[in-house]
Amino acid sequence: MSKTSSHALVPYGAFELKLSYQRNMLAGTLFAALLVVVVVGGVYLYRVLTEEDTVYMQPTVIKTIADLGPPPTVAKKPPRIEIAQPKMAAPKVGIPKPVADDEAPDQNVVIASREELAQIVAPDVSANVDQGKSSDIVVDIPDEEYLPTPEEFVPVEIQPEMIFQAPLDYPRLAKQAGMEGVVWVKALVGKDGEVKKAMVGKSSGSQAGFDEAAVAQAYNCKYKPAIQNGRPVAIWVTYKVEFNLRDAGK
Repeated sequence: MSKTSSHALVPYGAFELKLSYQRNMLAGTLFAALLVVVVVGGVYLYRVLTEEDTVYMQPTVIKTIADLGPPPTVAKKPPRIEIAQPKMAAPKVGIPKPVADDEAPDQNVVIASREELAQIVAPDVSANVDQGKSSDIVVDIPDEEYLPTPEEFVPVEIQPEMIFQAPLDYPRLAKQAGMEGVVWVKALVGKDGEVKKAMVGKSSGSQAGFDEAAVAQAYNCKYKPAIQNGRPVAIWVTYKVEFNLRDAGK
């Protein structure tokens, strides 16, 4: 019986913590409260220091559209520049004085007619030639033929027409190798129908001699020249030259 009562009086568990938990609980609560006060006070102090002065304006009550007034203009007026007015002397007004008739200027003015004005601007050269008189106007027209460039456009009424096509010399090596090709030639046809210049407009793309043979043939062709205003003119023409073994007589 004595053993049982002695065991009931002995404390159990972490009794040393139970003795100090109240003190620790109080210290933690005070520290948390102090931290909250510091954070809230810092935020409030920051807002007070950074807050700008608020200007409260009297509200405007608008009852009708007329109270709004005209909208502000968006156009910028140019600066006004003062321009000084020129200083002019006042005209002198005098009284005309009579003079003798022989001292007065001649007021008879002769106005040229339309024919006289045309004769002054463009004098009639043929009249002087018919009368055997010499004229100061010299007409110098060069005898040499004008040859346009390949890129120059020449307006004509009638295009040139080939009247004689020279035989085509098929390259020997290309014929032996069984090669065929197409060459576009640009030729300058003069006023006499002769080919003045010839060049390759589009190559065959091979080194078999097709380009050289097509240009050589172009110089031996004959044309009817192009006509503009009833007169022959020089013009460039472009045509296709085909090299095929069937026509070459393989």
